Amino acid sequence: MDIDGAVAVVTGAGSGIGKSVAAALAAGGASVIAGDIDANSAADTAAMIGGIAVAADASSPDGIAALLDAARRAFGRTDIYVANAGITGEAGLGDDEAAWDRIIDINLRAHIRAAKAVMPEWVARGSGHFVVTASAAGLLTQLGAAPYSVTKHAAVGFAEWLAIRYGDNGIGVSCLCPMGVDTPLLRGMSDSPDEEIRVAGSAVTSAGAVISPDTVAALVVQAIADGTFLVLPHPEVLTMYRQKGADYERWIAGMRRYQRTLR
Repeated sequence: MDIDGAVAVVTGAGSGIGKSVAAALAAGGASVIAGDIDANSAADTAAMIGGIAVAADASSPDGIAALLDAARRAFGRTDIYVANAGITGEAGLGDDEAAWDRIIDINLRAHIRAAKAVMPEWVARGSGHFVVTASAAGLLTQLGAAPYSVTKHAAVGFAEWLAIRYGDNGIGVSCLCPMGVDTPLLRGMSDSPDEEIRVAGSAVTSAGAVISPDTVAALVVQAIADGTFLVLPHPEVLTMYRQKGADYERWIAGMRRYQRTLR
């Protein structure tokens, strides 16, 4: 995918990784629709990069339609869709069924619904690039928060399926799986009054370096340009993932020990 001249939709673009990805795409010559559920945050990002702001819930069919309609009205099409919006959800097993529904909607169904919306046109054109923001938790796990871990695993699985199904149609798929990134989401975990959420935050911040969203964004844009599937801003995640697959029992025992140290 040639970034220069492309039209990109970025969800969760009001802060964190989404904001940095929107800026990096714009710097590379893309026209960007900056979507966020917070209208002011979307507007701030759009003003910063010379893009178009859309206040939309990226997990809902109507919100996705609003983002794509804005791209169509302004530029005639969408070439890149970055499904980045996400939440941490509840701690532990997640006692609230409605909260489980919400995190599944935002961290997983948002990707599914967006793919359903863009794939028919992309298949007809023979081009397009879809980015799933997952997490290292989708390859490993997330201590302290089952809803986050489960939805990020599912997001990785969906990204894999898309890449296999549509790769022969000229469509690229990238799956972003970082560990600690200096974002409001991670800071909210570390500062949470809930012990389980703080454990989840500590598991991330103590596992490796906490890097900037701009560093992540540069890797995402390069992956789009190169057609790379797995984006690992923390290379050590690949080593951990291989160790997990090589000896699952040993890995689970090690994660239990790690959990005890954090408590």
